[in-house]
Amino acid sequence: MSPGLLFSFVIAYFVILLIVAWYTGRGSNNESFFIGNRNSNWMLVAFGMIGTSLSGVTFVSVPGAVGKDAFTYFQITLGYFIGYITIAYVLIPLYYRLQLTSIYNYLSSRFGVLSYKTGASFFILSRTLGATARLYLVVRILQDAILSSFGVPFWVTTLIILFMILVYTYEGGVKTIVYTDTLQTTCMLAGLIICVFYILHAMDMNLVQSIAAMQEKGLTRIFEFDPNSKLFFVKQILAGAFITITMTGLDQEMMQKNISVKTLADSKKNMVSLAFIMLIVIGLFLFLGGLLHLYGAQNQVTATGDALFPALALHHMPPVISVIFIIALISALFPSADGAMTALTSSLCIDILDMQRRTDWTEAQKKKYRQRIHLMMAFIFLLFVMVFEWVNNKSMIGVILKVATYTYGPLLGLFAFGILTKRVVNDRLVPIVCIVAPILCFLVDNYQSVLFGQFQIGLELLIINGLFTYIGLLLISKKND
Repeated sequence: MSPGLLFSFVIAYFVILLIVAWYTGRGSNNESFFIGNRNSNWMLVAFGMIGTSLSGVTFVSVPGAVGKDAFTYFQITLGYFIGYITIAYVLIPLYYRLQLTSIYNYLSSRFGVLSYKTGASFFILSRTLGATARLYLVVRILQDAILSSFGVPFWVTTLIILFMILVYTYEGGVKTIVYTDTLQTTCMLAGLIICVFYILHAMDMNLVQSIAAMQEKGLTRIFEFDPNSKLFFVKQILAGAFITITMTGLDQEMMQKNISVKTLADSKKNMVSLAFIMLIVIGLFLFLGGLLHLYGAQNQVTATGDALFPALALHHMPPVISVIFIIALISALFPSADGAMTALTSSLCIDILDMQRRTDWTEAQKKKYRQRIHLMMAFIFLLFVMVFEWVNNKSMIGVILKVATYTYGPLLGLFAFGILTKRVVNDRLVPIVCIVAPILCFLVDNYQSVLFGQFQIGLELLIINGLFTYIGLLLISKKND
């Protein structure tokens, strides 16, 4: 299919998003933008969060990694399940009890203002890096598939995508995103299922035959039982649980949608439903990955990793599948990027710049200020995507999870210490502890062969980071008299 025709489908899809954004964003205010007036439907939030949790990286990286790691990513997914249940019954009740707009306000009431600012700053750093890494991967695919044929530079492609996201989130914020994410998650899952059925049909296989063929190629291994391996199942499950607790439960973007739900009971339903749905959806992505590797071998395609799915969908499948792939890919991109941009805007306005406490500003002045921050975040996204273009890593999901182990660790330590103890910390020293902990983790990671021999540390570095932060907070704390 010609790039021009593919691009026309992208524009048509964007127009539909604009219509939804216009309809849902009417009469919106700052309360709508930040927490959707606490009036969101839990079922819509739960379904839309599938797209936010997965992103375009999952859409191409998880299937692409099957050739190297088989189905071992499912070990992390089992950890995700534990993490979602923990969020539902530990963190969400805390957020609702305190009636938080920003979840980092908890750190202010528990420790002090500097702890609060530190937690919010680590979220801003974490989400900016994670969201722009996800954005980069999809923009790179769109650049290669469509816009490069028009002679459009990569940075212009990024600017176009960011402009699209900016336009439909500019007014409504969370209120709009709840509905656009639902639409986009539907398109992404439909694309995933259609691609699975097409490959099965093209290879003249049924479900049982395809799994047998994957087994012959060694693609269906789920559990790794070697304790020294980074893929050891205990490490992966623990890492998955803590990744979810931090990247979802301690993340303003994800929790912003949860606390926009009407009641605590409905918000719990949202998170528990998501826990079960993610097991099914990630399992389907891994199954697709196995099919893609079989189909690629049949068609003598040499692409691997993140490049495999795009190469097959755009060059070795019928035009209609190419269109479905592009729409599904964009549908996977937008929920992670639009939510991140909105949450980062909210966190900067509320947590760092204290906009809500400005009693000398009118609501209109606050809205104008918030919109300027929103524009600034779009520019920051552009800069970070260009950095990832320069780095050009072949497996972005590995990059995202690795970054998370460093940047979310201090948040894990802060919230764990606040919830599990009643001790009072020296608020002035908290930023130092939260900076030192990732540095120590970096040293442990780089010298692990010296420290542990053949034992390899993987994503459980996040837990170690949180533990370093917890110990540091313990050292600068005293009993609550």
